[in-house]
Amino acid sequence: MGTKHLLGIDIGTSSVKVALIDMDGNLVGNAAKTYRLIQDGPGYQQMDAEDMWRAVLGCVREISKKVSLSLVVGIGISCLCPGLTAFDRDGLVLINPILYSDQRSMAEAEQIKEKIGEEELFAITANHVMAGAMSGTSMLWVKRHCPDIYQKIYCFGHVNTLLAVRMTGKFAMDYSNASYTTLFETTGGYQWSEKLCEGIGIEMEKLPPLIKSYEVVGELLCEELIETGLSKGTPVVIGGGDTACASLATGVIHHGDVCESVGTTNVLTVCVTEPKFHPGFINRCHVIDDAWIYQGALSHTGASLRWMKDCFCTDIKAAAEAFHSNAYDLMTETAALHSVPGAHGIVFLPYMQGERSPVWDSYARGVFFGMSLQSKRDDFIRAVLEGAAYGLLQLCKLAEEVTGREITEFCAVGGGAKSAVWSQIKADVTGKDISVLDVNDMAPIGAALLAGMGVGVFRDAEDAQKKVKKTIYRRFVSRKEDEKIYQKRYQTYIKLYPQLKELYRENY
Repeated sequence: MGTKHLLGIDIGTSSVKVALIDMDGNLVGNAAKTYRLIQDGPGYQQMDAEDMWRAVLGCVREISKKVSLSLVVGIGISCLCPGLTAFDRDGLVLINPILYSDQRSMAEAEQIKEKIGEEELFAITANHVMAGAMSGTSMLWVKRHCPDIYQKIYCFGHVNTLLAVRMTGKFAMDYSNASYTTLFETTGGYQWSEKLCEGIGIEMEKLPPLIKSYEVVGELLCEELIETGLSKGTPVVIGGGDTACASLATGVIHHGDVCESVGTTNVLTVCVTEPKFHPGFINRCHVIDDAWIYQGALSHTGASLRWMKDCFCTDIKAAAEAFHSNAYDLMTETAALHSVPGAHGIVFLPYMQGERSPVWDSYARGVFFGMSLQSKRDDFIRAVLEGAAYGLLQLCKLAEEVTGREITEFCAVGGGAKSAVWSQIKADVTGKDISVLDVNDMAPIGAALLAGMGVGVFRDAEDAQKKVKKTIYRRFVSRKEDEKIYQKRYQTYIKLYPQLKELYRENY
C-alpha cells in the first residue's frame, strides 16, 4: 500500500489553490483555478459561491488525473478572512460571501462603535470594528437591509464554514476566523461573547459552533468529491484563516517568529504566546494551541500594483504577452532602471479602498504625494513599490514595540515576494534581511498539515511544520546606501495620513 496523503484547500481573494502532500511534507500534487467576484453596487465585494465551488472541484479533479486520491486520510481548509456567508437549516447558501474589502456596512460599523465603545470592543475582541474587515458589521447590515433573508438564516459562517457544510453537512468555525467577527472573545475566552451579541443585536444562536483549527468537523459525504477518488467518510478538519495556515507551514509558531506574505495584500505576521495586543494590528488566535498572531495587513498593496498595470501600463502588458514574460517583472525592472530610490519625491499611500492596520479607516484612499511636471510613469510605479515598503516598516516598528524584540530578518512567501526589485526595496527600506521561500502557496500546505494533526498523523504543530521543506528561493540583504533618502520619505509617509484623516471623511 502506498504512503498516506493529506489534502489542503485554500480559498483566496480571487482563486482556489489545492495541495496534496505526503506524510513527509512533500508536495505530491497541486492545482489552482480562479473564480468570479461579484460587485453589485458601490463598495460591494462578494465571492460567487457556486463559481468558487466549481473551482474547488476543478482543482481536485485535476490532481486526481495525476495522483490517486484514495490514499487521502484527511482534508483541511484554509480561507481568506473574513468572507461572511449564511445558510438556511438545510445548508443552502443564502448570502454569497461578503469579503473583507466590502464597504457597504460603514454605517453599521459606526453604530457598533457607538453602542459598545471602542475600548470595550478592543478589550474583548483585541480588534477594532471596520466595515467588512470584521464580519459582525456585515451581519448587522444583512439584518437591517435584508430582513427577509435574515429571518431565514439558520447559521452565519465564514468561507471555511461554507466548505465544511458542502463537504460534511456540518456547521463550524475555528478560532482564527472567529477572531475577525467582532463577536468573539479573542483575548482568551475562546467563545462567542454574549455581551457583544446582545449589544450589537446578532442572535448568538445564529452563530456556528466553535472548534479548534485542527479538529474534525465531520466526515466527507459530498458525492462530487467522492467521484474524484476521495473516500467517503474521509475526516474533514475545519482549518483556519489563510495567513494563519501559511504561518504554520512556514514555522511561525514560537513567540517572536515573523513572516511576510505578499499577494493582493501584504501581511506581516508575528507569533506571540501571551495575549498582549496593540491596536495597530489585527489580532487573532493562531491555528495552534495557546498562541496568537499579530497581523499587520496592508490591504491593497498588490492590488495597487495590479491597478497600475491595468490602468497605465497596457503597453507593458502587451509586450509581456508577446514575449511570454511577466508584466509585473517588466514594470518593476523598468522602474528600477529609470527611476531612483525615493521615486523623485513621490510618496504613495496604498489605502486604495480603505485600510486595516495600522490606521483602521474605511474612508481612507490612495494618495500620490509630491508629483511634479518632471514625474514619469516609472516614478509612480516605484512609488507604489516603496509605499508598500514604508507600510511594512511601520508595522515592523509596531511589532518591535509590542514584543520588545528587534526584528533583524524574516521570511517571505507568496508570488509577489519573488519580485527581486520589490523585495530588495523592502529590505533596504526596513533595514531587515528577507529570505524568500521557494514555495509560493503555503496556505494550502498549512491546511493539509492541520488535517494531519486532526487525524493523528502529526503529534503537534512542531512535528507538522518540521515536515515542510523550507527551501530559500533567494535572500535579500538590506543595503545602507539609500538609507537617508528612504528615512526621509518614510517620515513623509507616516505624517500624511494623520493630516488627511478628516479630509477623507469630508470627501466621502
